[in-house]
Amino acid sequence: MGRLFGTDGVRGIANTELTCELAMEIGRAAATVLSDGCRHRPTFVIGSDTRASSDMLGAALIAGLCSVGADVIQLGVVPTPAVAYLVGKYKADAGVMISASHNPAEFNGIKIFSGNGFKLPDMLEEKIEDLILDKEKSYAKPLGGEVGKVSYATEATKDYIRHIKSSAHCSLGGMKIAIDCANGSASATAPTLFSELGADIHILSASPDGENINRNCGSTHMEALAEYVVENGLDCGIAFDGDADRCLCVDEKGNMIDGDMIMAICALDLKRRGKLNGNTVVGTIMTNFGFGKFCEDNGLRFIATKVGDRYVLEEMLLEDYSFGGEQSGHVIFRDFATTGDGQLTAAQLLVHMKDSGKKLSELASVMTRYPQTMVNLRISAEGKIAFYTDRVITEKLEEAKAILGKSGRIVVRPSGTEPLIRVMVEGSDEAQIKTIADDVANVITERLAGK
Repeated sequence: MGRLFGTDGVRGIANTELTCELAMEIGRAAATVLSDGCRHRPTFVIGSDTRASSDMLGAALIAGLCSVGADVIQLGVVPTPAVAYLVGKYKADAGVMISASHNPAEFNGIKIFSGNGFKLPDMLEEKIEDLILDKEKSYAKPLGGEVGKVSYATEATKDYIRHIKSSAHCSLGGMKIAIDCANGSASATAPTLFSELGADIHILSASPDGENINRNCGSTHMEALAEYVVENGLDCGIAFDGDADRCLCVDEKGNMIDGDMIMAICALDLKRRGKLNGNTVVGTIMTNFGFGKFCEDNGLRFIATKVGDRYVLEEMLLEDYSFGGEQSGHVIFRDFATTGDGQLTAAQLLVHMKDSGKKLSELASVMTRYPQTMVNLRISAEGKIAFYTDRVITEKLEEAKAILGKSGRIVVRPSGTEPLIRVMVEGSDEAQIKTIADDVANVITERLAGK
């Protein structure tokens, strides 16, 4: 797609790839493109996660926005979905989140939301890119009182918490829950939110220091959470990523409950309550084989899109579907949100647990997960491009598909957010899929080495 924008904004190592200069240029270009035709001074809301580089990049981004006449409302440390919600509540023209989500602390990113809370479509991102990369460009240079002004939203976290609480139709009183905040954005909201919902909460990894976001915690490192839940006899554990737009869980036995299983549990509940439009769930090409079988068994329709919750949402909007998400834990409840929201997802799942009186392990048993293996290969930008045209790699993939037949599948794709190519193989025979994944990964590595 883009030269700067991936599937979830602009990302890179802060201060080398994602520089202050680039952040300022993004601010200028975004304000110019998104205010085109606007008859008033545009306003942007800006939030960030807990990375040390977020303040630095935020200052540069704000300077860029104000330099072309846009006003800025600073939200402080908030989850990404809070930006998507508050852009509408505060009647802003656009929102920006400074975060690299589940990536390590040295990375950072900039993702932009339109005034209706949706991630920008490809066309607008490409316009912003074109302006940044255009050497002949010129920006408006307002003077005096016409330059942008900065204000601060002191109630941002409270407004977001109230919004999530309003989606829960019962108290979580009596439930014992561990919550892993990934030393990220959830640290600013989750302890208050789930306490006010009535749960007995055990908070983990909620002491951000600028460097420990996602470090051995959160949705990318679930082992400690699973151990804590079992040792303390809790009902379940909830894990967020750095910007809290995704949620994964462990049940009372310490078993992993991924995004596909969360969607299966919630889809049945939504169907039962008449809230599942078209009896349809939208997922991605990475959604587990077992989810499709679950849908067949329960009279649901499943639609798969490209990877990325923005593409899931596009499909949902196209046909007015109300529910969808990804295996990674980006789950979209369109009755309440315009993007994946980890804390909203957790609230909906926990309310259903409380309503049903069932343990999470019992609820998750509605879906049988097919064995799946994933190999992540670190590849340069040039290697990602060469991947698409390499004949030997193409032949190897066709060979793997033939071996798997109808009992499995292979998906190989460059990541839109990291310098990786992901090899995912799924099927009924665990040993076979691991062998196939390793063989394909070895060929890709050999063919793209040095590129």
